[in-house]
Amino acid sequence: MSAFTIFLVLIVIIAFLLVVVVMVQNPKGGGLSSSFGGGGTQQLGGVKKTGDFLDKATWFLATALIILILASNLTISSGGSTESKALDTNEPVNMPVTAPATADDSATTNGTDPE
Repeated sequence: MSAFTIFLVLIVIIAFLLVVVVMVQNPKGGGLSSSFGGGGTQQLGGVKKTGDFLDKATWFLATALIILILASNLTISSGGSTESKALDTNEPVNMPVTAPATADDSATTNGTDPE
């Protein structure tokens, strides 16, 4: 398994986790943070602690995602040749050549067989 494949798997996992953490948050006070502290009871650290955890998790996952993307870019350039050959002037281009029409080919018939 190459280094790029490992980075790609990690990027997909972290991107999925980032989507989950962002979707759990609700900017209007709902979501997971209100369920832990809702109804006036103090449970599991309360709303403030849950909100802080989700905020820190979002920043951590976003930072990790950016770092992994940049690191995977370094592994792409180190492996194999990824240069485009479209502008390579060292190799000749083989184009099909058609011969121009001769006088015999350009003679027209009146729709009858030349026999």
